[in-house]
Amino acid sequence: MQLELQGITKRFGSLVANDHIDLVVEPGEIRALLGENGAGKSTLMNVLYGIYDADEGEILLDGKPVKFSSAGDAVAAGIGMVHQHFMLVPVFTVAESVALGYEPTKKLGLIDVKRARQHVIEVSERFGFDIDPDALIEDLPVGTQQKVEIVKALSRDASVLVLDEPTAVLTPQETDELMTIMRQLAEEGTSIIFITHKLREVRAVADKITVIRRGKVVGEASPQSSPEELATMMVGRPVLLRVDKGAANPQGAGLEMNNLSLLAPNGTMVLDHLDLTVEKGEIVAIAGVQGNGQSELADVILGITRPNSGSVILDGEDLTHENVRRRLDSGIGFIPEDRSTEGMIAKFTIAENLVLDQYKKAPFAKGPAMSPDAVAKNADERVKEFDIRIGKASDPISTLSGGNQQKVVVARELSQDLSLLMANQPTRGVDVGSVEFIHQRIVEARDSGAPVIVVSSELDEVVGLADRIAVMYRGGIIGIVPADTDRAVLGLMMAGVPYEEAVASDKSMEHEEVLKDE
Repeated sequence: MQLELQGITKRFGSLVANDHIDLVVEPGEIRALLGENGAGKSTLMNVLYGIYDADEGEILLDGKPVKFSSAGDAVAAGIGMVHQHFMLVPVFTVAESVALGYEPTKKLGLIDVKRARQHVIEVSERFGFDIDPDALIEDLPVGTQQKVEIVKALSRDASVLVLDEPTAVLTPQETDELMTIMRQLAEEGTSIIFITHKLREVRAVADKITVIRRGKVVGEASPQSSPEELATMMVGRPVLLRVDKGAANPQGAGLEMNNLSLLAPNGTMVLDHLDLTVEKGEIVAIAGVQGNGQSELADVILGITRPNSGSVILDGEDLTHENVRRRLDSGIGFIPEDRSTEGMIAKFTIAENLVLDQYKKAPFAKGPAMSPDAVAKNADERVKEFDIRIGKASDPISTLSGGNQQKVVVARELSQDLSLLMANQPTRGVDVGSVEFIHQRIVEARDSGAPVIVVSSELDEVVGLADRIAVMYRGGIIGIVPADTDRAVLGLMMAGVPYEEAVASDKSMEHEEVLKDE
């Protein structure tokens, strides 16, 4: 099915989110949509999906004008969408979530749960997803929840499929699997619009690239364009695509974790006698395939979860049995893995979210009451400093794009005196210009003398930010290596191969390649 958008314009008050946008996607084409956070990409797709009404312009399918008054109309016309923010009900099973709104029924209108389960199994098997149809959404890791969203869209046989930041919570391996699925769907004739900030993915899978800046199409590019060229088109200025930092100046133990063990409710060991020290003035990045204990380690550091054994000591003070509030008051800055559930309160304003863990402190509090003037002033300063694209600071944070929500969380945590920075997926869902800025601020936190832990599924980010890299495997630290360690060695370690064996294996592989060349 050919999709054509002609002159699409969408306004929110004085803000023009989409400004006369034209876009054509041919059958079987993967069209990448690039742009900064707040450029208008998700708004444009929400117009296409019937969530917003366009103020001007029209949508054509196979040359015929169509108008959608709801998402149901769009689905009926063959449009599928995987949203940036999950549209899942936490207490529903996978099968119930996939069937929601389009429930298969039996006699008397009863939901045919068996048929819904079978549908999930068939779609999962077709595309290589390993998803339990009876699992509760709230029990699934974010990467698996994203897969459920993808299954939900694919189960409706969409002719046009919109993927809005689908890889933001996926591991590199899961991302590669998704790109294989995208190519398979395109070969079968599905038109795909792919929104992402990750330039490597765009160059790997897209047939054509459209770049949007501040609501307008500023040009098209080919997948052969360099990352630097694409970044400049997106941001409107040259962007440094590597981390610019000097050598670390470690100043003694800042954070010490000794013999940490944690059992899951089912008895599984998720942290296995883990030892790790992070010195003041250094960045230790944690590498590992998602699900090897990184998220649980972050929760133990903040006090969300209490370990079954071991200790957490910060700057000489034992915090093992202290609650989250005590740890935050001690100067821990925490950027959570999932901003929507752990980093913000959707109904609160942008200004309120910028002081979410500091509202009891001066200058944001006067006695028992919050000071609106101080909160508003702080919001104004942080919005300018971190280039957060907003309407008004008094708007709910839910009105922002995902990347701008992430910038709110990062701005709040990095704009205080830190005794420790714990950054879990700090640049998830943000554009290349913002990644550059966030990396700079993380390095500044290190240079100010704070110990810094960065957990990231992006190996480029791990290698770029780290002074040392701790590789996690099955809840333990399999090795701590320098930041310039060969990536092939890191990959082997992430698969459970100890450092010495990984180095030897890598050298053996290099030797075999030399023999082949000869």
